Amino acid sequence: MKTLITWVIVIAIIVLLWTKGIPWWKEHHSSSTAGGTSSIGADCASAAAAAGDTWGSGVGRFANPPYDTGAWEDFRSRVETQARRAEEKCLCAESSCTTAKNAMRDLRSLIAEMDSSLRGGMPPPSDLVQRQEAIDNAINSARDLAQQGK
Repeated sequence: MKTLITWVIVIAIIVLLWTKGIPWWKEHHSSSTAGGTSSIGADCASAAAAAGDTWGSGVGRFANPPYDTGAWEDFRSRVETQARRAEEKCLCAESSCTTAKNAMRDLRSLIAEMDSSLRGGMPPPSDLVQRQEAIDNAINSARDLAQQGK
């Protein structure tokens, strides 16, 4: 009976590795072995998407007065740091890197303009939503290009 239980446990572990472990391994290692440059493009696009997501999820708190300048400073610093990291990852010559790098440049420009407005007691830029949408579209385009290996 003890041998049967041991075999059942061994078979269960093998099935678990087969169904969960192998797909996980392929998912996490196939992009890095497919070609170094497309992996760089994907890393760049992912970093840009993280910065864009952070901006998009938090900027609404600063759309209407009163503005919490301490919270704004923390938020601005966090997004700028992520955008800078994304730009550092986007040094390749692929289209995905160029597109993501341009999106981060636009995001940092929008952050600077919003910072100036909030510090001056002015409302956020009137085209904030349109510019954020353009940045999001550029990041999505960079992701698509990276998936295509461009």
